[in-house]
Amino acid sequence: MGISYKPLFKLLIDKGLKKSDMKNLIGISLPTLAKLSKGEPISGTTIEKICAYFHCQPGDIMEYVPEDLKK
Repeated sequence: MGISYKPLFKLLIDKGLKKSDMKNLIGISLPTLAKLSKGEPISGTTIEKICAYFHCQPGDIMEYVPEDLKK
């Protein structure tokens, strides 16, 4: 089982933002930004902050990718 944040990164590109812009605008930490980049779990609070900033739903910024499809 795995979570991909590719939809979030696509959203950033569409809005002309960089990951570092998101960090500064939303107020997430560097370790959390690293977790997002690596597809590691992040807190629900962070997901809530991202969704509040972009006025979107969690499904708009992340997706489930089964392990057999990641290989």
